Amino acid sequence: MIEFKNVSKIYPGNQVAAEDINMQIEDGEFVCFIGTSGSGKTTCMRMINRMNEPTNGDILIDGKNIRDINPVELRRQIGYVIQQIGLMPHMTIYDNIIMVPKLLKWNEDKLRALAENLIQKVDLPISYLEKYPSELSGGQQQRIGVIRALAADQNIILMDEPFGALDPITRDSLQQLVKRLQKEMGKTFVLVTHDMNEALTLADKIVIMDKGHIIQQDTPENILKYPATDYVKELLGEEKLNEAKTSYNTVETIMIKKPVSITEEGTAYEAISLMREKRVDTLFVTDDNNYLKGVVGIFDIGKVGRRNPTMREIMKEPYAILNDTKIIEAIHQFYVLQYKNLPVIDTDNKLIGLVTRASIVDTIYTNLWSDDEEVTEEVFQEDDNLKQLIQEAQGDDND
Repeated sequence: MIEFKNVSKIYPGNQVAAEDINMQIEDGEFVCFIGTSGSGKTTCMRMINRMNEPTNGDILIDGKNIRDINPVELRRQIGYVIQQIGLMPHMTIYDNIIMVPKLLKWNEDKLRALAENLIQKVDLPISYLEKYPSELSGGQQQRIGVIRALAADQNIILMDEPFGALDPITRDSLQQLVKRLQKEMGKTFVLVTHDMNEALTLADKIVIMDKGHIIQQDTPENILKYPATDYVKELLGEEKLNEAKTSYNTVETIMIKKPVSITEEGTAYEAISLMREKRVDTLFVTDDNNYLKGVVGIFDIGKVGRRNPTMREIMKEPYAILNDTKIIEAIHQFYVLQYKNLPVIDTDNKLIGLVTRASIVDTIYTNLWSDDEEVTEEVFQEDDNLKQLIQEAQGDDND
């Protein structure tokens, strides 16, 4: 646990960066600091690893005052991911990943096994360990930055606006990956962001700051439902406050529980026959234990002509959401990534369901309008984003 006790950071000239900060970050919690520029969010995060030394007060990690820990030793115990990624361009991906464990004198066999395990966790091939950063895309480099922070098995990972420079699709994909890794590995993540969507998607707890003070700290759900001040409402925005009216149930409550799937050994002919029978244009590829392996669409099969390859040969990497994903998070995925449907997996990566745009339409309708209220054009026009989402969803009602 990380605990702030009356912590302040005051620069010369009585410039207050953070003042009287009191908070607790529980073990295994994902916490996001958010606020406008100069709010103190980055200062608070950087005080955890003593990159910024507190002026007053105490910060405790598992009950031990960080002032009593050598700063270099402290930083080796805490992972750190920055927006600029910070990979060493003259070093291979392998050498970048093992940088801190190597300083800790881990043996070579352990280092190699570690690097191979971690790079597979972020869905990159082991062969990439021999590449250099310049040979990877920006999103791939940021994935390496994340696992480098995890490499020494630190319990605390600090992230300073790590997704800000990425395009929207890459950013969303990496956010979901980071959230999955955090849950799988049980680490404590502390992230600084100026993006409220990012905070609402990732955080177990959001800490909203302004002018060096904590304005509100709570779960995303409670902040959306009970914003403490007008400043918080402004950060959230009208669209997010309206979204709070929609369900905070998980996607398990609206998903189709038996999505149409085919095994990796299934052939193109079997796939198209199954599509015709079930009246779908997409199949999810699983192994014999129902682990999700890939996705195949009708146009993927159309490209193979009269060949009859297996699904393993033509399937694409799937994009899936966990079964405890909130419905409003799924709405965000549909809207930003423009998927027609999203497979739902459990924590073991087993396929357990499917969320479609049609089910999202039902949820929005049920939560925004009562069964007895007619959806008039006047009401419908109140939110252009919502109108667009519903229109797109209705257009794919049969998917």
